[in-house]
Amino acid sequence: MTVSPLDAAHETTRRITTLSVATAVLLIVLKAFALGASGSVSILASLADSTLDLIASLATFVAVRWAAQPPDDSHRYGHGKAEGLASLVQAGMVLASSVFIGWEAVQRIFDPRPVTSGGWAIGVVVLSIAITAGLVWMQTQAVKKTGSLAVAGDRAHYAADLAANVVVLIGVVSGTLLQAPGLDAAAGLVVAVWLAWGTVNLLKGAADHLLDRAASDEERAAIVAAVTEDARIANVHQLRTRMAGHALMVQMHVDLDPDLSLKAAHDITLDAEKRVLEAFPHADILIHADPRGAAEPHGGAFASPRPSAPDQQTLPSPPSEAPPSEAPPSEASSSGAPSARVGPWS
Repeated sequence: MTVSPLDAAHETTRRITTLSVATAVLLIVLKAFALGASGSVSILASLADSTLDLIASLATFVAVRWAAQPPDDSHRYGHGKAEGLASLVQAGMVLASSVFIGWEAVQRIFDPRPVTSGGWAIGVVVLSIAITAGLVWMQTQAVKKTGSLAVAGDRAHYAADLAANVVVLIGVVSGTLLQAPGLDAAAGLVVAVWLAWGTVNLLKGAADHLLDRAASDEERAAIVAAVTEDARIANVHQLRTRMAGHALMVQMHVDLDPDLSLKAAHDITLDAEKRVLEAFPHADILIHADPRGAAEPHGGAFASPRPSAPDQQTLPSPPSEAPPSEAPPSEASSSGAPSARVGPWS
């Protein structure tokens, strides 16, 4: 049985999120042991972060499975926004962690406490660094395959943890070998600032996804180039793109010869969809055919006037030129006839 690219992406995200949860549990056990043995504020900071990692990883674990649910009568665009919600949860957890760790570190700076059994703490931190590095590497491979926003957010979280654990190691070594517990507390404060800074990218990625940020200029130019390979398509306008989980949603209007039959126009747009899918296998594409020279104006909540002739996209943009600007399209054709459209949700 042939597995679709979208199904394969969902299976990859399910596996990597399961591994992420298991890793978080293992790190919590190791760091709790090290904290009990050493009393290090750096270890406390790292343990608190790993605990929130577990909560965030569980949210991601649930979100990617929710996002993988196919469209239903109430969610015709699927459930991909669940990944954006998971990223928001992650950002909130990271921010809460940074506030807690920062407060504890400041308290310890003014009231230093010795680090005991530092050898155990150092060993646990080194092991945590190795485990986290392995998870980040596997998450990176998963993101390359799927482009998952939720997994990318989880990877960013663990990548920050990796750097934070290095700082923790410095703090524990300082408190143990140099007998300078103030440096241990300062290392915890550095971890707190690092985590707070990391929330910026998490929040930005989640907001872009939930607010339907358009695909990149390069991706839009590639879409237009694929569609206009057919000389019978004279113009692409009202191009609109957004992400819904792993799926790239693409809508556009194209100008065709007004004398074409409905069947001929349908075949031309169907071939255009297939060309776009070759470049973007996870895309869901809707192309509205307009009779050239007599298509506008379109109505609708986001209707906009058609650009003047010099601004219309009639040929694929050369690499040095900017791709056509996106203007929201009107409602798609209301024909109830069966469609031969192809794509992940067809």
